[in-house]
Amino acid sequence: MGGAELAIDNVTIKRGELPIVRDVTIACPEGQVTVLLGANGAGKTTLMDGIAGVIPVERGTIALDGQQIQRLARDRRAKRGLAYVEQGRTVFAGLTVQENLAVASHGARNTARAYELFPELEARKQVTAQMLSGGEQQMLVLARAIVSQPRVLLIDEMSQGLAPVIVKRMIPFVQTAARSGIAVLLVEQFAALALSIGAHAYVLSVGSIVLEGPCKDLLARPDDVRHAYFAGGQDTNHGHDGASATAISGAATPQAAQNGGTL
Repeated sequence: MGGAELAIDNVTIKRGELPIVRDVTIACPEGQVTVLLGANGAGKTTLMDGIAGVIPVERGTIALDGQQIQRLARDRRAKRGLAYVEQGRTVFAGLTVQENLAVASHGARNTARAYELFPELEARKQVTAQMLSGGEQQMLVLARAIVSQPRVLLIDEMSQGLAPVIVKRMIPFVQTAARSGIAVLLVEQFAALALSIGAHAYVLSVGSIVLEGPCKDLLARPDDVRHAYFAGGQDTNHGHDGASATAISGAATPQAAQNGGTL
């Protein structure tokens, strides 16, 4: 499974007439987890939607291995190898686990790979998705993304509404995806946990990048990260960008990361 570099360069995105993301530049190299952090309403989901083609980009470029894709329709971006795990566990509720995977899979080998990553799903493969627990549904969404053989994987708040112990079960999936060569862009409310597995991180505040650096460095600078979260004030008008605010409390210690804690 070959990877690709995703490059977002000076991107501005509007919802209606309101600019939500402003001149954002992010590099997502293949084989790495790039982390995007920010308070509720910062513009994270708007940016992810723009990258995936859910909403248009006002200006700037989005390139996959040097080829601009910002004017392509969402399905054409997917065919280029861009997979998007959106908020809200968007499963096909009336289809079984196996059928959900078959929708995205290019063959039985890929489906088998999904069950290797999430053995819990194999025992439930004839169960309809609507009967799964929240954690199982999220596993299914992640598994469905991986069987499409993406080169770039966007993951927006996979922990939303889930207990930390369930979130920690999914972290090895993200690491495995990156090790296979995929460029992963991860938006996550459990900041310390995300930084513990990422290579480079960006903090978004009211639509702009206000802090970036190697994840290990930001883990060691919790006060700087905390300040960056609210550098422009929390913009509560951007309701599209996640219902769960990121709690920023405590210290960014290795133990906090292991426990799924936030900064």
